[in-house]
Amino acid sequence: MQQLNGEIVQQVNGLVQGEPDLIANLANVSALLNEYLTDINWVGFYIMRSGELVLGPFQGKPACIRIPVGKGVCGTAVATKTTQRIDDVHAFPGHIACDAASNSELVVPVVVNDQVVAVLDIDSPSLNRFSPSLQEEMEAVVKILESLNW
Repeated sequence: MQQLNGEIVQQVNGLVQGEPDLIANLANVSALLNEYLTDINWVGFYIMRSGELVLGPFQGKPACIRIPVGKGVCGTAVATKTTQRIDDVHAFPGHIACDAASNSELVVPVVVNDQVVAVLDIDSPSLNRFSPSLQEEMEAVVKILESLNW
C-alpha cells in the first residue's frame, strides 16, 4: 500500500481552486484519484438526487446507476454520515455488487450543512486494500470538495 503524504490533497486543491462547475471538478478529481491510487478498479462519485444516490463522474467499468439510502456500502455511508472502510465487501450485509471483481471498498460521505450531498466511492479487487492513513487522506480530499458549490 502506498504512502501518499498529502500529495493527492494538494493536487485536488489545485484542480478545483477557482473552478465553479461541480461536475467538471468531480470528473477531474475522479481522474486524478484513478491516476494516483494503485490496486483499485473503480473510483467516483454518487450524488444525492431526490432522496437517493445517483451515479456521477467516475473512472472504471459501468456502474450501478441508483443506490437507495441505507442500502449497500454507499447507502450506509449516507444513512450514518460516516466513512465506511470495508476490508471484505462480501462480508458486508446487503452489499450491492456492481462489479463482482470488487473485494474491498472505501466510501466517504460529502456533507454540506449537515446533509450528505454525495459520496466518494473507491473499490479494489484486493481484500483489505484501504489503510486508515489512506482513509484519512480521502477524508481530507472530501473536506476540499465540501467547499464547492453544491
